[in-house]
Amino acid sequence: MAEIIQRDGAWAFDGSTVRITPGLHRSVPLFRQTYGEISVPLEAVSGVVHEPERRGGRLRLRLREGADPLLQATGGRLPDTADPYSLSVGTDRSGVAEYVAEEIRRALLLDRIPKEPATAYLLTGPPVPVSVRSSDGTVSFDGTQVRIDWADTSDRVKRATGPRIIGLGDLVQVEWLPSSGYGDGFLRFVTGEAVFSKLPPEKDPYALDLWGSTRRDLLTALVATAVTARLPHPSTRAGAFAERPRPVPVVPPQSEHHDVLLRRLRELGELHRDGVLTDEEFALTKAAVLRGF
Repeated sequence: MAEIIQRDGAWAFDGSTVRITPGLHRSVPLFRQTYGEISVPLEAVSGVVHEPERRGGRLRLRLREGADPLLQATGGRLPDTADPYSLSVGTDRSGVAEYVAEEIRRALLLDRIPKEPATAYLLTGPPVPVSVRSSDGTVSFDGTQVRIDWADTSDRVKRATGPRIIGLGDLVQVEWLPSSGYGDGFLRFVTGEAVFSKLPPEKDPYALDLWGSTRRDLLTALVATAVTARLPHPSTRAGAFAERPRPVPVVPPQSEHHDVLLRRLRELGELHRDGVLTDEEFALTKAAVLRGF
């Protein structure tokens, strides 16, 4: 057993699995604490490096492309401190860090782990149900459908369309970008019918605009990962998506359904007449409301 324990967290390697446990110190980012312990099978690893620095260093685990739904969903855009595959190492533990890295490298060599992209996810991602409240609303995923409930501060266009419910069978992919000093982030659910939508995230009824607390908004990556893990793998997505049965939507009683539809369409029409929505935005959001029903 090769093991290193730091304030940032702990890595333990038993020859077949790298077990990563986040630290409990308040300096450990909320995302890592919430994501919890990760068991990385050796076949998902492509390499490991120890980067020594003057004031400590960092261990980095490299995973094979397509092996992890978290990396697939986030595209490697998680901040360094929130990256669960990165461990901050103190100067006095650099020797232990190098030993752990060498043990993983030796196992990769002996087991002849391929470096080619994986054709299936080798990690499971976060369990469901999962729900996160962001600056733009609350997004939930129960394993079969995504639900977005808008916040009071969400754009009027989104609030006019009402809660968004998207079946897993309707999704093509998930797009996620964290907010930064250069602009807002977003979590967008791309459906087959809205794949060419050009609405900005703040008006897109299929997207959460991430503009508030970066610490909390990073948690939306949990939902992005949980959904991604249950979509067809990128290597087979086209065929699998075509064969996936579409779930039967659940609709409210007919009278309530009719009244809500008319009210939301009326609100969108008023926003269009007031100049809040352009012709293109009105057409896209109107289509989104109609698809929701």
